[in-house]
Amino acid sequence: MFYKNKANSYREILPGVSMKTIVYGEKTLMSEFFLKDGGILPTHDHIHEHTGYLISGKIILTIGEETFDVEPGDSWNISGGVAHAVETLEDSIAIEVFSPRRDEYIR
Repeated sequence: MFYKNKANSYREILPGVSMKTIVYGEKTLMSEFFLKDGGILPTHDHIHEHTGYLISGKIILTIGEETFDVEPGDSWNISGGVAHAVETLEDSIAIEVFSPRRDEYIR
């Protein structure tokens, strides 16, 4: 599969949190998230392992009991079933890859 970038293809999933699926295959899915300054992704967990990379902005990422100040170029991996949350300190863009793929993120 090949994906041609479309700037206007974000969809809001929570107030201040928008995402677009970039590309996916049988086992993985890659998404781009736009996080508005002051946005909150509340504590949650899911079966998907995911690996992320912050492209721009600044966030506070909580994984389990640990909290990290995340800046552009920083990356993370969160195992399935582990609670995590995000607080956005400025407009931010992050890329995340999920396995198994998140079918609910496919339109």
